[in-house]
Order: sequence, then C-alpha cells, then structure tokens
Amino acid sequence: MKRYATNEEIAQMYLFLASNDSSYCTGGVYLSDGGITSGLM
Repeated sequence: MKRYATNEEIAQMYLFLASNDSSYCTGGVYLSDGGITSGLM
C-alpha cells in the first residue's frame, strides 16, 4: 500500500479484537502494517 496506516485503520483492528466478532480467534498474530512485512513493497 506504500503508506502508513491511519489512526482509524488501526482502531478498527482493536475494535474487532475487542468485539464478539473475534470470539473464535485464538492466539493469532494480526498485523496492521499494510503488507510491509510481506516484503513485497
């Protein structure tokens, strides 16, 4: 994506993890880095 995340984008990840929608997620690592760590940039 070649840009930094907005505050709203990071907040959406936190809201998802704090909600019941993430109740089936266990022990995962969730990156909100726009693909930077994938090495494809």
